Amino acid sequence: MRIKIRHRTTYRYDQPAKSTIQHLRLTPRNHDGQHVSHWRIDVDRDCRLRAAEDAYGNILHRLTAEELHDSISTLVEGEVTTFDTAGVASGAVERFPTVFYLRETSLTAADENIRDFVLACAGSRQSLLDRLHGWMGSLHDGMIFDPDATHAATTATGAFALRKGVCQDFAHIFISGARILGVPARYVSGYYLRSDTHEQVAGHAWAEAYIEDLGWVGFDPAHRLCPDERYVRLAVAPDYTGAAPIRGARIGGGREEMDVAISITATDSHASQSNQ
Repeated sequence: MRIKIRHRTTYRYDQPAKSTIQHLRLTPRNHDGQHVSHWRIDVDRDCRLRAAEDAYGNILHRLTAEELHDSISTLVEGEVTTFDTAGVASGAVERFPTVFYLRETSLTAADENIRDFVLACAGSRQSLLDRLHGWMGSLHDGMIFDPDATHAATTATGAFALRKGVCQDFAHIFISGARILGVPARYVSGYYLRSDTHEQVAGHAWAEAYIEDLGWVGFDPAHRLCPDERYVRLAVAPDYTGAAPIRGARIGGGREEMDVAISITATDSHASQSNQ
């Protein structure tokens, strides 16, 4: 499937900012499930934009704007050809051994509520793959998608206590439960081609768990799916903080507002028919 993506993020300030530094993880890498045909980043301010690679192997651009500005807008757009690999993310850049992703973080730490829930819904299944699918399904059924219930710093335990959240929260809770089952797991940021609309106000997030003889396998509890050709993978990390599309800091600026506009469309006829 050929997927075209256009993603604009605009920050506006009620006072001029003296300088802004942002880390952009907005460029996908090739792997067996996707091939980047073309991709570009454009910023509407005079700035320095330097490409690098972070500790997890994600493509990172460091943006520095040092002149006074009351807004800054970043546009990324391009086209990616995707393939259905049944959720297996093979051929991706790996910088750490799999056991590294058994480490808890502040956003993915488990409590007794998560522990009891994941063991009740997944512990009795025979294969590890079945246990993870059971955990994904039970998490999907037990949570309500609510964009107003949580925020970027909400932990897995906080969202699970509410039984509400967004894809970020679903991913953090899944990771927390997978580690209870002794499975290395990590956070993935990216895009998802929806069948009901091309316009979106946020990117997507899901999780990957490591299964022997398969490798890293994606699980999207927000949609109860393993990633297929509708998914474009951007970045991986132990949790959101290391895979967020944009993170930064600034001097001055006062109050900040952020607007996000994303358009994701299939550009081949087969993809259009499959989403009807």
